Formats: sequence, C-alpha cells, structure tokens
Amino acid sequence: MSVSKVKKRTGVVVDFNRSRIERAIRLACLDTGLNIEEALLASIADSVVSELNNRFVEEVIPGVEDIQDVVERKLAENGLFDVAKSYILYRKEHEEMREKEKQALLEKMERHEIRVKKRDGTLVKFDVREIERVFLGCLGDRKGEIDVDSVLYDTKLALYDGILTKDINTGLIMALRARIERDPLYSFLASQMLFNELYKNVLGTYEFEKGFDAAYRAQLEAQIKKGVECGRLSPKLLEFDFETLSAALEPERDRLFKYIGAQTLYDRYFLRDYDQAILELPQYFWMRIAMGLALNETDKEAKAIEFYGVMSQLLYVPSTPTLFHSGQVRSQMSSCYLNTVEDDLEHIFKVFGDNAQLSKYSGGIGTDWSNIRGTGALIRATNVGSQGVVPFLKIADATTAAINRSGKRRGAACVYLETWHYDIEDFLELRKNTGDERRRTHDTNTANWIPDLFMKRVEEDGRWTLFSPDEVSELHHTYGRDFEERYVAYEEKADRGEINLFKVMRAQDLWRKMVTMLFETGHPWVTFKDPSNIRSPQDHVGVIHSSNLCTEITLNTSKEETAVCNLGSVNIVQHIRDGELDFELIGKTVTTATRMLDNVIDLNFYPTKEAENSNLKHRPIGLGIMGTQDAFYLLGLDFDSNEAVAFGDRVMEYVSYYAILGSSKIAKEKGAYESCKGSKWDRGLFPIDTLKLLEKERGIETGVDLSRHMDWTPVREHVKQYGMRNSNTMAIAPTATIANICGCLPSIEPIYKNLYVKSNFSGEFTVINEYLVIELKNLGLWNDETMEKLKYYDGSIQRIMSIPAEVRERYKEVFEIDAHWIVTHAAHRGKWIDQSQSVNIFTSSESGKFIADIYFTAWRMGLKTTYYLRTLGASRIEHSTLDINKKYDDTSSKSSEPVRQAHGEPILSETVTVAQIVTPQMEEVIVEKKVVRTAGNIRYFEDGTCESCQ
Repeated sequence: MSVSKVKKRTGVVVDFNRSRIERAIRLACLDTGLNIEEALLASIADSVVSELNNRFVEEVIPGVEDIQDVVERKLAENGLFDVAKSYILYRKEHEEMREKEKQALLEKMERHEIRVKKRDGTLVKFDVREIERVFLGCLGDRKGEIDVDSVLYDTKLALYDGILTKDINTGLIMALRARIERDPLYSFLASQMLFNELYKNVLGTYEFEKGFDAAYRAQLEAQIKKGVECGRLSPKLLEFDFETLSAALEPERDRLFKYIGAQTLYDRYFLRDYDQAILELPQYFWMRIAMGLALNETDKEAKAIEFYGVMSQLLYVPSTPTLFHSGQVRSQMSSCYLNTVEDDLEHIFKVFGDNAQLSKYSGGIGTDWSNIRGTGALIRATNVGSQGVVPFLKIADATTAAINRSGKRRGAACVYLETWHYDIEDFLELRKNTGDERRRTHDTNTANWIPDLFMKRVEEDGRWTLFSPDEVSELHHTYGRDFEERYVAYEEKADRGEINLFKVMRAQDLWRKMVTMLFETGHPWVTFKDPSNIRSPQDHVGVIHSSNLCTEITLNTSKEETAVCNLGSVNIVQHIRDGELDFELIGKTVTTATRMLDNVIDLNFYPTKEAENSNLKHRPIGLGIMGTQDAFYLLGLDFDSNEAVAFGDRVMEYVSYYAILGSSKIAKEKGAYESCKGSKWDRGLFPIDTLKLLEKERGIETGVDLSRHMDWTPVREHVKQYGMRNSNTMAIAPTATIANICGCLPSIEPIYKNLYVKSNFSGEFTVINEYLVIELKNLGLWNDETMEKLKYYDGSIQRIMSIPAEVRERYKEVFEIDAHWIVTHAAHRGKWIDQSQSVNIFTSSESGKFIADIYFTAWRMGLKTTYYLRTLGASRIEHSTLDINKKYDDTSSKSSEPVRQAHGEPILSETVTVAQIVTPQMEEVIVEKKVVRTAGNIRYFEDGTCESCQ
C-alpha cells in the first residue's frame, strides 16, 4: 500500500505530495551549485517513496520529519554528500526559523493581535484566557495532576490569525494526546476536550457551564427527530416516551471514554445528517441503539433503559453493525454471514452478488468454496477441463475490494477450502506477494478447513490424497468417522484407477507447506472441521462447511441457507468490584445482552432471502467477552499461570450459564427456535458434554479439565421444559474496535505491547499500559527515566531491572509469553462455548517445529478454529534514531543474556530474517520472512480492516 497522507508538525494530516520531495532535493542541489539531472532526481525521489511505502504500511501516516530523514539518507546513498550536508543545514535553519516564529506568535497573543473566527463567522480578538477557562473548567479538581502550563503553551503554538474556534480545541487535544505516553490521565482529558467541542456544537454549552445537565437531557428528542427528518432514523423511534428516556440519561458517563474511544466514536459511529453534521452525543448514541433494539418490546421504554444501562456503563457492547445501524431505516445489525458455493456457474455468480449486498451493509463474509471442482476436472456441458477454484477466488477478491461497507470501511471476506481439495496447494499461495498476480488474492483472507484425518496422517507420516469434489461429493458433507471411512474408500478407488483426477502426496509435505505459508503470510488460517461439527448443537439439520471471517462462528450452511450471526461482547474488566469479579453483575449483564442479541434477529434488515430464511429458522447469536487481560491486571494474575487459566475458565462458565438460561427464558416467553426439536439442546447435551463426544469420536483425550463450579441442574431442567430461543448462544470475536471504544484490551488476548502506536481508520493513537503506569506510580518508579527506558526497549520491561521481578512477570507482552498458554486458555474457555473463538497465535519463535506443535496442541485440545499467526523475527530493533541509545545500550546490556520465553527461546523483535520451518519427523526447509514496520522508538500496530465482528 502506498503512502497517501502526511502528518505535519502541528499534527494536521494532509495529502502526500511527491513533488515537494523533488523540490526540496532540487533546492538543496542548487544551494551547492549542482544542476542535478532529472533522471537522477526522479530516481532519488522514487527510492524515498519506496522506502516510505515499505516502512509505513496499512494506515500508518509518516510525519514530515520522517520523510526528511529518508531524503537525507538517500542523498548520501547516492554519493551527494555536499547536497546532504546542505539539506541538513537547510533543516536546521528552518528549525531555528520556526522557533523564532513561535516566539513572535506568543508575543502577538500577549498583545491581543490574534483574531479568532467564531462559529457564527464573526472575527474577534483572541483572548488567551479563554483557552485557560475552557481547559481548567474541564479539568475540575484534577488541576494538580498534570502540567497545565506546558499543555497551554503547546496549544498556543498551534494558533494563527483567523483560526476557527474548533481548531483551537483541536490544538488543545493534540497537545494532550502527545502526552498520553506520560500518563493515561491525558487520554481521558483529550476525550473530554473532544466531547466538549461536540457539546458546544449540539447544545451550545460546555459541560462545566450552568444548565449543561438539563440541556443534555432536553435535547435528546430534538436530535432523534432531526435524524428521522433527514431520513437516517426510523420514524418508529418517535413512538417512545422521551420524557422517560431523557430522565434516564447519565451525562457523566461520557467521562468513561479514553481518547481512542472518543475519537473513534466521533469519526465513525455518531449519527450524521447528509451534510455530515453530527447529531449525537455519547449518551444519545447509546440510547438510540437501545431504542432500536427495544422496538419489538411490550414495555419499550423500560427495556430501552435496561439496554442503555449495560451499554452506557460499558458492561456490554454490541458489534459494529449494530452500533452503526440500530434504529436506522435499514437496520442491518448482523455481524457475520456464512455461505456455501455450489459447483454451478449460475450459483457461483449469485454468491458474488449476494456477498456484495452483505458487505454493503457491513457484514463480514465467510464463504465455503470446497464444492467447486478441481483444475483439470471435466466439464461435461462443454467437454473441456475446469480451471479450478482459483480464478473464481480472484473475482471474489475483486468484489471484496470494490465494496465500501457502509461508506466507512473496506469490504472484508474469508474463503475456505478443505484440505483434501485438488487445488489446495494453489490455495495456500493466494496471499503470497510473489508469483502470478492472476492467482493472488491480496484483499481476501483464506482459511484451511481441516479434517481430523489429515492431522492424524501428519502425525503418523502417512500419505494424503487430493480429490476433485465432483468425484467425491459426499466428503464435504460428512465428518468424523463417517468422513474417514468414505475418504479411505475413495483412496482405495483411486488406487484401483476408478478415480479420474487425484494426487497422492506425503501428508507431512502438505503440512509443511501450510505452516510455511502461515509463517510467511499469516494465511491460510488453521480451522478444524470435525470439532466444529461434532460439538455443534445443530448436527441434526446440516453440516458446518466453514467458519466466518474472524473464525469464531460455526453454523450450518447450504444452497438455501446463508448462516447469520449477531455478536456482542461482555466487558469483563467493568465487572471487577473491590478487587473481585462481581459474578452476580455478570449474570445480569449476560441476561440483558442475550435478549438484546435475540431482538436483533426480528428487527434486522436482511440483504438476501437466504440469510433471512436461515436466521429466522435457527436464531443463532454469539455472545463473547473482552477485557480479560485488564481483569488479570486488576486481580494480580499472570496470564501464563494456572491461576489465570482457572479464572478464565470460571468466567466463561458464568457467561455460558446465564447465556443458555437467558435464551431458554426467552423461549418460555416467546417460544423455542423453529429447528430446536432434535438438536443437542433437545437431547440434553450442553457444550461441556460435547467435549466428551469429541474425545469418543476421535479416540483422543483433550486433556481439558471438565470440572465445574456451578449447579447446572436448574439450567438443564429449564431447557428440557422450554427449549432454547437460539440454536447457538456464544462466540468470542476479536473486538478490536469495540474494545477501543470501551478502552479495554481486546477480546481474550494478552497485551500486545506496554507502549505502542495503534493505527486505524480514525488515525494514530499512542497506547500505554495504564495498569503498569499505576503500579509503577504506587512503587514510586514512574518517572522520565523509566518512560525513556520503556520507549528504548520498545514497550518491554523485562530488561528494566529497577522494576521488581514479580511486576515484570505480570506485565509480559504477548510475544514474551509461550503461545501454548494462549491455546490452553482457549481450550478451557472452549468447553463452555457452543460456537468458537477468534484465537490469534502470537510467537517470537522462528522454529517451524515449535509453531507446528502449537497447532497440533490446539487440535488435540479440541479447539475448533484459530485466527492469525503473528510472529517476530530474530534480532532487536535498531535504535539508531534515539538519543537514549548511549544512555541505555551500554556494554553490560549488550552482553546480557536475552530474555527468554517459557519454552526457552529468546524474546525477539521484528526484522528481515531467515526462518527455519520444521515439523516432527520432517526435513528442514528455509523460507524468507517479510519486513514488518517499526518506526522510531515505538512500535506501530495496525487494527484489522474488518469490524463486523468487532
């Protein structure tokens, strides 16, 4: 992806302009008397742009200084040392000029010579005390906790004559966000300043001014009416009693947001009219969603207030499509869609059209392509050989890239193929950056749908046979022992020459290629067919042919049914009270959340009839969790400990208990879902019971502790009597975006880094581990030196020996934790879940044997699916741009033993490297690993483009 934006020194983002680079080089050359040739000038500019594109990937935006550093280096690399020296002097002179301009600006402010354009367009003299009044008003009694003078000083430097009022506020926010790495308090303050600008626009008042609370409540009805009048909101929202709803608003809950959450809401979630004016305040946003989800309730106001309560306290948050569309005219609130493509040209192109419609309304797509015949298989209608599945996947990739979902983000999809498919080897290479572009899908995710038999064959170093589905059509629609028997029978037919198109290979060879591609590209993801089907509550009405875009959904699909799932997540950290988890509160939250998710099914807008048919018939929902690592921090638990696993196990048991009971209670009120009869629920089989079924079917123990803490008898009796309202109730999604909104760590994962820059469609945000900062403050260890060391060590505290060992152990980053702990956590949670989990695998290891072992462990322990593999390379990041190098990178630290993971391998950082990919009993193969960008002293981490599940 090419760089398209540049961040100026003021923090303002503008379009990238290559000609400015050429102009700067030309001027530097002229200053030394060199008349540079246009070809050389273009070549240097090309190399500058190329390096920027390599370093600043995805949505990360380079700053002016970043670009100038690259220009300076490229001039020297081309032997233009005098020009490079001139360029350095040019930068120095302009730095001095900017400093003089700053002083002149401050003097003009003191003389009241700066004018401000107010919201009504009038120009008035700027009074510097107005900034102080607004800022100190928002600070309230926290004035002594931050450096007020330095924040105001930096804000003043962003001003200019004729500045807009809103741009003054932007300058203040930029000054605050630049200090977030020093103290998380600055994040909350930046959030407040952002919302105060919104208050002024919508209410005409700031939060610290008289009458704010009354104005906040009074304006709800007017803003909803504006949304209806402009055609964005459903007229049904006007049927509510606004006096009751307004009284229930809690404006002070706006202060729960950190800056990243506030900015994300401001940029992409708050409702806007067609002139792009924002119509919502934070509490209006939550209430609008609650109203949209309560439209079918008998007591709409009471339920809307109940729904509003769990969301506005950040106890539970629905996924993005619900946040976007609840209460709107076309309320497409579902997150995920799964469909199956038939081996029929008409149906193939129907699915392309269906997926475009589903993506248009913010749905994430998971499509099963295993029915499509393999390359070279005979097409009898034309008597020619098939081109296989890859050309169709190229069309699917183009469709994905073309759809701009809800006008707010790119379309996102994942394609699935079974491991015995004749085209599986080509499928594995779809995400490579080299090779024939006609056989690459850069915008589409890929996933392997792996039967147990393949994993057994790899273990025993057996053979593996690839088939074309048109000759073995039953294989894709069977699983477990039935699949194994049929597969072996087809192998025997192939041996007798009764199969036309097949390929026999060593199972370990294919597995090696799968692991190699996973290491190189992060794809295809590893997902397991048999545990997904054997443990499915809906085994009586069909087969699960794939998972979804984020691998947490496991639902049946067919030509007639596109599976649909509605998602939301319980924020575990918000249920910590006085140092303990409030299990009673979790029960209340889960019960309310289950009802909200069930309501989506009836209120939803369905882009295709197949989706509507499926969802109304089976009514699956996917309740998940997030903020688990935050809870570990508050409770003093190390992620890589049996105590943390046990805690996560217990949390998931409570969620499962109340989700299943809640669904059954709705069934008592409204009736069970249509296909409930004959389901595992109907047969008295709960998720924890199905793990034993999996072990029996496989003949392999999972090793997962099946003990429980709760009395499940009342739940089983209730389900036996009333059935279930929903075929499925739980799924743990990635939650990257809604976790940003809540200010917690995503989903079920350890922290990525203790200090890093998160980049997404709303911009770049410095993220610091606030729990670590608070603990270091309490120990008297949080100061400038510690902060600089934290930067130097790229967020890791493992080499900062002044921090106690037990603190260093608790605040390990994800790449400092043995990945087997991630799998162990997932396996113990998974025993309670009727769908699956988005389980990212993080490892610093480059050993293919170790990586393969992680996935074998996941399979043996009964995981249904895994998500991305995220790896690091073999050496530390070079810190040459940092002044603190000499301060910390001394002889003793260079010679010290590297920090090691539990499995004994060193903790590593990203770089270009060569990796060894090996698996048990397999020969070694060497592959190259791509560069993952790090910039300056803080690592950049890009959020995924898909937010359907998040």
